[in-house]
Amino acid sequence: MKIRSVMSGAGIMATAVMVSAVIAAAVDSPASAQDATAAPDASVGIQKAHIYPPIDSAAADIKAALAEAHRTHKRVIVDFGGDWCPDCQVLNIYFHQSPNADLLARYFVRVNVNVGRMDANKEIAEGYGVPLKGVPALAVLDGGGKVLYAQNREFADMRHLDSASLTAFLNQWKP
Repeated sequence: MKIRSVMSGAGIMATAVMVSAVIAAAVDSPASAQDATAAPDASVGIQKAHIYPPIDSAAADIKAALAEAHRTHKRVIVDFGGDWCPDCQVLNIYFHQSPNADLLARYFVRVNVNVGRMDANKEIAEGYGVPLKGVPALAVLDGGGKVLYAQNREFADMRHLDSASLTAFLNQWKP
């Protein structure tokens, strides 16, 4: 059986262009970028806090954190980020929530390292194995400065994660 087309060549072309445009719009839409179960954006409506110290204080701050961690038998969390970063702001909020605040105080010394606009303290991050392809990015060190873990974008979308993801991370890396 032979099926005849009732559309002309131009009509078929116009339909194909229209279908392509609809598919492209659906793929590019922010709503389709997240599935229906994606967490809401936790950065919406938060007051931006000043979290990260001046860029040039990183080496001294890490040295002080390592000395405290060695003395108190804790681990160091080096938090690479910037005040401009909404995911860094959310991570900071989660660090201060229970049970994370208790875990942090009991097992870790946290040191914040300002990465500017992803153009500062890159050599420090790279020295700890953190590629700085997104922030916040964390490194976990023992009291002697040995890298136990270096993140590669795991928390770079923190605004779509919940506080429990940080809790799991802290529990995994506590001594």
